[in-house]
Amino acid sequence: MKVYQTNEIRNIALIGGAKAGKTTLAECMLFEGGLINRRGSIDDKNTVSDYREIEIERENSVFSTVLYSEFDGKKINIIDTPGFDDFIGEIIAGIHVADMPVMVINAQNGIEVTTEITWRMMNENNKPVTFVLNQLDHEKANFEETLKELQGHFGNKVVATQFPVSTGHGFNSIVDVLEMKLYKYTDGKAEISDIPADLMGKAEEMRNALIEAAAESDEALMEKYFENGELTDEEFFNGLGKSIIQRNVYPLLCACSKHNIGTNGLMNFISKYAPAPNQVEGMKTEKGDLLEYKSDELFSALVFKTSIEPHLGEVNFMKIAAGEISEGSDALNAANGTKERITQLIAVAGKNREKVAKAVAGDIIATVKLKSTGTNDTLVNAKSNIGRLKKIEYPEPKFRTAVKAQNTSDDEKLGGILSEIKKIDPTVIVEYSKELKQIIVSCQGEMHMNAAKWHIETIEKVPLDLIAPKIPYRETITKSAKANYRHKKQSGGSGQFGEVHMMIEPWKEGMSWTTEFPVRGNDEHILPWGGKLIFNNCIVGGAIDARFMPAILKGIMEKIEEGPLTGSYARDIVVYVYDGKMHPVDSNEISFKLAGRHAFREAFKNAGPKILEPIYDVEVFVPSDRMGDVMTDLQGRRGLVMGMESEGNYQKIRARIPLAEMNKYSTALSSLTSGKATYTMKFFEYQQVPTDVQTTLLKAYEEQEAEEE
Repeated sequence: MKVYQTNEIRNIALIGGAKAGKTTLAECMLFEGGLINRRGSIDDKNTVSDYREIEIERENSVFSTVLYSEFDGKKINIIDTPGFDDFIGEIIAGIHVADMPVMVINAQNGIEVTTEITWRMMNENNKPVTFVLNQLDHEKANFEETLKELQGHFGNKVVATQFPVSTGHGFNSIVDVLEMKLYKYTDGKAEISDIPADLMGKAEEMRNALIEAAAESDEALMEKYFENGELTDEEFFNGLGKSIIQRNVYPLLCACSKHNIGTNGLMNFISKYAPAPNQVEGMKTEKGDLLEYKSDELFSALVFKTSIEPHLGEVNFMKIAAGEISEGSDALNAANGTKERITQLIAVAGKNREKVAKAVAGDIIATVKLKSTGTNDTLVNAKSNIGRLKKIEYPEPKFRTAVKAQNTSDDEKLGGILSEIKKIDPTVIVEYSKELKQIIVSCQGEMHMNAAKWHIETIEKVPLDLIAPKIPYRETITKSAKANYRHKKQSGGSGQFGEVHMMIEPWKEGMSWTTEFPVRGNDEHILPWGGKLIFNNCIVGGAIDARFMPAILKGIMEKIEEGPLTGSYARDIVVYVYDGKMHPVDSNEISFKLAGRHAFREAFKNAGPKILEPIYDVEVFVPSDRMGDVMTDLQGRRGLVMGMESEGNYQKIRARIPLAEMNKYSTALSSLTSGKATYTMKFFEYQQVPTDVQTTLLKAYEEQEAEEE
């Protein structure tokens, strides 16, 4: 394969809802570029893109697939992304490295929730966008109405560069207003002819709209257009390319990927008008420096995706931010300082791979057998001092479950499998919670988790149970209380004796210590699970020797890690140890640890103890006609609605909801809205649970304790 230069490269990502036809369109693009000699199909389970077992079985994309095609002397790198927002991490990575995302719209469904979500991402990343209206052969397809919907939603910058002669089952002809030609398709092959007279008026009207948009890209062009009322073809085409890069126009093309209609027109458009990497803003470093896509700079690249492939092992996909890389050269991982040898460079088209000798700035390429490099790592020339490239930012998880191998003998194997899943999918977070005594897996939705479960059970052969996760409650106090405890044990020989008197009170930021007991020594502990413990030594007259104070603190800390109410972590407490007794022979550290532990427990129960629960900020994006049902459901989950605002045809509801009420919310929301809504959630703070909830939790804990005795 030839080495393509930066100006010969085009990087696109196919974005859109499930069943929009992205994978089929990618298949057509590979066929048109001569990468494959026969088009596969989803129904026949033989596409280049959806080649993994789970995708073949489910007939939809679960992972993004890196592909490439060749057309008109250009290399077109294609990232085929999933359509469900449960796999949003794959979509985000694709948008991050694409120079022009291509939004594929299902002509019968129009704007979908994935369209909404990804549009916001492309705005945040300032990406130029092209629309492809696909499946125009469907009986419910309506070009004019969908164009109006897109313009109403995304503005009049959405401008058609093509229009169908007719839609529905007879769809086979497209008028291209850039080329001012009619393309009539038979078996995927286009016959090119002049535009019929009855369609010329519409074509000229659309072309004038494009010329006006092109003129807006440059002040001199705009002046010339207003003076002369026209532009030369060269001025028009150059101006249109600039307008696309500047996001002054979002072109709309037509297609039916099932019958390979419009694919060559799309590839021709990408070749001529999509920006090369050196025409768009380069990649930024974590320091904020901007790297331009230049091949004569020192090498740097961002690893944006990792996969594990049969017969290849771990494959790392990277976009080259600057310089060039050759097979057999060395690079440095800027994240961990590891030296890596690039043993192979591979141009990947799904399950098809071809070795290349070299790749340059702006290209997307893969390599294998790296020792310590994964997604979001930066590879650089050892002489480079740029540091790390800006990482891809992934959303907070919104679905959590506890997982357990059905056979305890598989526990260790399950741990290794989960580590691999986490490596290839950064939106999966795995942790063993010492507090909850569960392995907690957090991800983007129930479908996301079920895909992981399918892999674990089907590929790795480890039967798995998904269990409702426990909630990480916290315990605290609301008033001061005193308690004392004497630990005394005599069983022959040296005994045990320790007596501790203490007072506890709630900790608050900026508080002053009580004047009842002068503080002689003070230890402040920021707790790993949040909040503080303040330990004040108020002993006078040597009632307790200073050498026993650490033991008392240790006993308190043990009880804080297993709170007196429900066994949850306790927090935000001030302890005053103000009196006690010792025995000249029997006092020792274990005695005072136990005395401190029990005194703290008694004081805690008398100090107006309260259970705190985690509250999350939740944003729900829902179609306006489904908002009432969603609001009612949120209120039933003890949600406090903080506000609402419109975003196109969608409403964004902001609410604060206890984590305990969010279990399987993604499934409930999908059911309420027929899959048309989505949401995000992020931890906000801990708040006291209502009295009735606390009573229920205390009763459940008491029953659990009784069962374990």
